[in-house]
Amino acid sequence: MKQNRFWAWVVFLLGASYFIVPLVATFEFSLRMRRGYYSFDSYASVFSDPNFQATFGYSVLIGIFSILVGIVIVVPAVYFVRLRLPWLRPFMEFFTLLPLIIPAIILVYGYIRLYNSSSIIPFTGSALGTDILLTFAYVTLALPYTYRAVDTGMRTIDVQTLTEAAQIAGANTIQIISQIILPNILVAVLSGAFLTFAIVIGEFTIASLLNRPAFGPYLQNIGANRAYEPAALAIISFIITWGAMGMINVLGRFAPRTSARTD
Repeated sequence: MKQNRFWAWVVFLLGASYFIVPLVATFEFSLRMRRGYYSFDSYASVFSDPNFQATFGYSVLIGIFSILVGIVIVVPAVYFVRLRLPWLRPFMEFFTLLPLIIPAIILVYGYIRLYNSSSIIPFTGSALGTDILLTFAYVTLALPYTYRAVDTGMRTIDVQTLTEAAQIAGANTIQIISQIILPNILVAVLSGAFLTFAIVIGEFTIASLLNRPAFGPYLQNIGANRAYEPAALAIISFIITWGAMGMINVLGRFAPRTSARTD
């Protein structure tokens, strides 16, 4: 037993070092901007850069809209599939996996071809239209994670009973989804929201080809032109991403431990 525990710790430490050592090395390098001793000059340089503030703020705003649009699309879709169209569920699972199979560069080229300035719906003809197109692109990228988070949350409640009780009380479909179903799966929805936010913050391909001032292209531009700031940005991005993952873990503790599945 002791020998097995020893080897378990060895494997754990080796796996942890695979992630921790490069992170520590990156952090240490980010502190060496001033010769002779460690300092946070690279971080001060990043935070004082107007481009950092503009691109990060832009990505946060796009991320918020992507989360809201994703919730408005996914929650009613999962609700109706589970309540009235259970035969459609395998097809839903297949289609929501497509963004993991189709590369982002193919997706964005398709968007540009379909919605360029000479098309019927010229999204790319204006900045606002391109922002809308970018938002829907991020909704598509996050769809596999948002759908599965919402679907898992929906399994933990008795959708049929809640719907029937609400209908008896006189609630319409919008009221049922927004005031009864959504609050009961809020933890799952927030988990999908944090995953969407993590995707938006680090995404480069779509934002770059649509020529939008997002955080991902800014990271690439800084990495190509400076030395210490990219290391600082890597640490900042790591903290943001893992902060989102940590929030998912915290929210998971409040999720229901029993399932009221009816299928």
